[in-house]
Amino acid sequence: MSTERRQQIIEATIRCIGLYGIAGATLDKIAEECGMSRGHVRHFIGNRDDLLVETTRQFYFGNESDGSLLPEGVEGIDQILDYLFGDEFTHPDADNSVVLGLVEASRTNHAIAEVMLRAYEQTQTVIAAAIAERHPASDPAKLDEVSFGVMTLSLGNVFMSDLEVSAARTTVARRIAEGMIAEAVVA
Repeated sequence: MSTERRQQIIEATIRCIGLYGIAGATLDKIAEECGMSRGHVRHFIGNRDDLLVETTRQFYFGNESDGSLLPEGVEGIDQILDYLFGDEFTHPDADNSVVLGLVEASRTNHAIAEVMLRAYEQTQTVIAAAIAERHPASDPAKLDEVSFGVMTLSLGNVFMSDLEVSAARTTVARRIAEGMIAEAVVA
C-alpha cells in the first residue's frame, strides 16, 4: 500500500509541475491532485523537498537506478538522432514543463541537480558509445565532446520548440549534430 501511495503522489506531483510549474506545485495542490490530505502526502513521502527529489528520480529513471533520456529500444546513432530531433522529443508538452520546473528546483536543491546531471551524463555516454560503435577508430576524447554537443544541441532545440515549434529549425539542429559527428570521425 505504501509503495502504491508513494507512486500515486509522485505521479500527481509530475502532473502538478506540468500544470502549475515548480512554484505552483504546492503540497496542497499535489494532495488535491492525488485525492489525499496534505498530512497523508507528508506521511508517505516527507516534506516538499523530499517529494521533489523522489519525483525527479522517478521522472528520469523510473524504477531503475540509472538511465538516460533515451527511451528503451532507441539504439544506434541514427535512432538516437531520430529520437532527439523527432516530434516526440521536440514537441512541447507537459514533460517539457516538468523538466523546466525541475531545472528551476535544481538551482536550490543539490539532490535534484545530482539526479538530473546523472541522467544527462548517462545520455552523453550512450550517444558517445553509439558513435563509437559505428566509427570505432574515433578519438574517445573527441567522442565525449561531440556527444556533449549533440545532447546540448537537442536540449536547446527543445527549449526553442517551447517558444515556437519549427520543423525547419529542428532540421538545421539535426544537420549540425550530424556535422559534429562527421567531424569526430575525421578528427
